[in-house]
Amino acid sequence: MSHSQVWRTHRQYAATAARWTADHWRKEADRRRSLRAERKPLVRDAKRALATARAIDPEGVTPLRHRAEREVAAAKRRVPDPLWLFASKTALGAAVAGYIWLPAVPVRVWLWSAVAVAIAITAAIVWAIVRGRHDDGLKPNAEEAALLKRLQPQHWKEHAEQRGLAGTLTGQPTLTESGIVCAVRLDGQWTPGKLRSAEEHVRALLGARTTLRMQIKAGKRGGWAELILRTRSAADGDDLVWTPERRSLGVDTVTGDAVTVPLGERLLIAGRSGAGKSVASRPLLFDASEGEANALVIIDLKRVEGRLWDHRARVASTPRDVVDVVDELETEMLERLAVLPKGQDTWTPTAERPRITVVVDEGAEVMTAADKVPYETESSDGKTRTVNRSALPGLESIARMGRAACIDLWWMTQKPTIGDGIPKQIAPQIGIAICLSVRTPAEARVVLGEDAQAKGWNADELPVPGVALVRDGKRKPDPVNVRYMDKAVVIALPDRTPWSRTTAPATATAPVLTLVKDTAAASTAPASDSAAARVLKAVETADGPVRQKDLAEQTGLSKGAVSKAVKHLTSTGHITRTRDGQLTATRDDDTAAA
Repeated sequence: MSHSQVWRTHRQYAATAARWTADHWRKEADRRRSLRAERKPLVRDAKRALATARAIDPEGVTPLRHRAEREVAAAKRRVPDPLWLFASKTALGAAVAGYIWLPAVPVRVWLWSAVAVAIAITAAIVWAIVRGRHDDGLKPNAEEAALLKRLQPQHWKEHAEQRGLAGTLTGQPTLTESGIVCAVRLDGQWTPGKLRSAEEHVRALLGARTTLRMQIKAGKRGGWAELILRTRSAADGDDLVWTPERRSLGVDTVTGDAVTVPLGERLLIAGRSGAGKSVASRPLLFDASEGEANALVIIDLKRVEGRLWDHRARVASTPRDVVDVVDELETEMLERLAVLPKGQDTWTPTAERPRITVVVDEGAEVMTAADKVPYETESSDGKTRTVNRSALPGLESIARMGRAACIDLWWMTQKPTIGDGIPKQIAPQIGIAICLSVRTPAEARVVLGEDAQAKGWNADELPVPGVALVRDGKRKPDPVNVRYMDKAVVIALPDRTPWSRTTAPATATAPVLTLVKDTAAASTAPASDSAAARVLKAVETADGPVRQKDLAEQTGLSKGAVSKAVKHLTSTGHITRTRDGQLTATRDDDTAAA
């Protein structure tokens, strides 16, 4: 290569470097200029607020003035210097440092410093090239670009007063994987709750579409609110089809993390018709029915969802079946609690006595249809009479005491109102609430708590179907895209033997109460801590004959459990009925004579 060619090549590289430097200088200067234009009004506003605070508190004895001074200082720090001033300061600082320190630097240090600088420059060039080729930064779409422009402090300040939002001012908006996040400063009488009530004015100022989900909540410090526009989701692009490898409930739309719901909790699943309750519950039902130590019981009077699971779950689809299965569950619960070892808080599930998850599908229908179920009984005088039995007392008892016995209640309803869709005794026992779209804020408060709206749990604004809020005391009010589990997938699941009291072995450790001297009668005596023993004890301790309906109040058992216990005790001869239908304990001489 000739000398002229080398010189020409050097000039080309120099010209390219000069253009690159000038281009970056111009971009950085424009960036700083725009930031100064946006943030200098904030400094002026902060200074005016400081002047007001000084007029109110000239002595500086209240936090008002000190907070205003801190806000002025913070606003000034956020205003960048012009690029020429920044470069001048940098050059001046470097010149002063060089004049003072460079003469004292040894030659060896000069040499290694030059090598280090060359390596750093080379690494920076390579990093810039790689970053340019693999730039994964978020790029706003057309809608987001328009919203970001209208959220700029200058635009907001010009139009806020026209929309009734005078006294509010936005900070610098940020585009995230879940949408646009922007801090809003609140002056005067503004609070996060008041700004939330003015949501329609905010939407009009931004020109946002009516279907865009908007959240307004308290900021990280007083006097600020946080505005979130859900223009995108962190779950976008994820495969939400359920598979055995993806066994979570769904995906968090803000963080992109999988959301799981553990077994062993009392659960409420609510949502209006078509919101996707059945689909959202299927991954949870699979977990509750999978494994040797888990068993699933479904109460479904609609006979739709329960039919899909009848090959691996106990399904009750008629009012009489519901009463019977609840009686079995309550008896099982009481027996487990009776033999629970001292010092142990919860039952340990085994293959013989597994964890039982009781799912009530469409609770409002169960409350109506399974409340008064007619049963024919035979009295002591041989006459047949009809009595009404209800499943609700047993379900309420399971909700209150079942967790210690590893019998957990899951309540599902599309009418989440206390007394109509959720019994008053069950609602306070719920540990985890899964709420899909509901019709009114009042329904959202019933499911998610009275403080739901104030803390951003706005289930009435969720899209339909397949989006839920999960409140377990740990999660934030971030929507969850639930996984889709097809009906054919449920039907194809392996068969499991449904749970039943007839297949559950008796507990060998339960003590036996000997009430009579006769050996044959003693062999049929009830377990001392079972439901029958509690009924027998109540009859024996009564001053005289006792009515059967009074036993439910005295023992705390449901009417169905009392009825079964009375039937068992009368058949074994431990109690007898008087002519008027009351119950009395059998005396020793009567038993011996029998």
